[in-house]
Amino acid sequence: MSSEAPIISVRGMSKRYDIYENPRDRLKQMVLPRLAGLLGRKGTPPIYHREFWALRDISFEVRPGETLGIIGRNGGGKSTLLQILAGTLAATEGEVTVNGRVAALLELGSGFNPEFSGRDNVMLNARILGLSREDIERRYQQIVDFADIGDFIDQPVKTYSSGMFVRLAFAVQAHIDASIVIIDEALAVGDVFFRQKCYARLEEVRASGAAVLLVSHAMTDIEQFCDRAILLDKGEVRFIGEATEAAKHYYQLYQAGSIEVQPARPAVHPDLELSRSATGHPEFWPQDAAFIDASHRTQIGNGWATCLRYAVCDAHGNPATSFAQGEDAVFYSEFLLSEPISVPLVGVVLQNERGINVHGKGSLEYKSATPKYLPAATIVRARQTVALNLELGEYTFEIGLATIDASTYEQMSALNHEKIFSKIVRICHLPKAGVLAIGWRPVRDGAALTHHGIADLPGSFEYAFDYDNAAQRGANDTFNRGSAERV
Repeated sequence: MSSEAPIISVRGMSKRYDIYENPRDRLKQMVLPRLAGLLGRKGTPPIYHREFWALRDISFEVRPGETLGIIGRNGGGKSTLLQILAGTLAATEGEVTVNGRVAALLELGSGFNPEFSGRDNVMLNARILGLSREDIERRYQQIVDFADIGDFIDQPVKTYSSGMFVRLAFAVQAHIDASIVIIDEALAVGDVFFRQKCYARLEEVRASGAAVLLVSHAMTDIEQFCDRAILLDKGEVRFIGEATEAAKHYYQLYQAGSIEVQPARPAVHPDLELSRSATGHPEFWPQDAAFIDASHRTQIGNGWATCLRYAVCDAHGNPATSFAQGEDAVFYSEFLLSEPISVPLVGVVLQNERGINVHGKGSLEYKSATPKYLPAATIVRARQTVALNLELGEYTFEIGLATIDASTYEQMSALNHEKIFSKIVRICHLPKAGVLAIGWRPVRDGAALTHHGIADLPGSFEYAFDYDNAAQRGANDTFNRGSAERV
């Protein structure tokens, strides 16, 4: 985090709304207490409204160059907080200090006149946002190119599609030199090509040293772009800290509170008998020295289990943190249950240095053989092999234990992702368990890299050549014949 003085400082801030059942009550509240005072009547004046606190006792700071995520369900207070920071709402209590020009991507296009052309709205909106005429003229072409709406820039905005409208509005806001940029779900506008430009522009803003506040329901965006995050729930701060941890607290807070557990223990699946004495089988479980004690690591959970230890090894069972591209990494984890659960789910997530989840998989996706019930005090041991077919670099890894009811697990093939996802109860998660590095292959057959880009996707490649066609064109085409001779 930057050592500079905070550019945003919020201390004990609260926001209250007075809720009236009907307009007459609002009028009564305005008139009758004052009238009672004028008439000299004593006693507590009547109250015709109820109080709703959208935010309670919020405190945090943001420094230049920092990206802060704000997450939580609808109604948690996110938009109210942003409007206060943007200056369109006033706090009821506490102190809010904002030092610098604010570019707020909230209600995109709210200042556009539908009768004006896109060009006129760009000029007008930019002036409202504090740009001089010279600044607007210098950046106008950048804004138009970014919006990419073609000749429609000279047509009335009321003729625009909704997508064109928000593209132009985003383009204006994104090209203001602001020291504070507030974004409320605006990165999701437009088609995939425009979203790519939005993400690239966000990276430019971050690199310029501006402070960014990002509200999103997409935890992948929060983890990728944010240094820290605030989790708001019913107007109160539930967590503030590293973005990856905040995302896990978000899932933990809003998951199902309970899950059906089988009343009696069924027979253990024969393929799982090995797990009863896994530590006695070196081909399944490495030596104790390979393990990392998890007791001092951050663990996010609901209290049903604790991670005891974990390890990362090479294919030979030796502890490892560095791997050659394409090698196998083997992840081992050990959890102690304090409550009985249904089907256990254990998995691994890998994130690159940009915070992007490049791999996330576990027993759920493998549909591994598993019991339908585990009693309290059971030790769950898991072994997962991951082929590191990724680009060179460093990766953080996460491990976690969850559970799902047996009925959903058995019917997964007939259910959509949302249905399955809603049934998962996250029990214990280590958001930053460790780091591993992927480097060059010491011995290779072919190119130095197995692929370009983040991941090596499975596939195949074949050639087919028509030599007869080449011979015919070479005989009849002087240019091609000359080219062939030069080759």
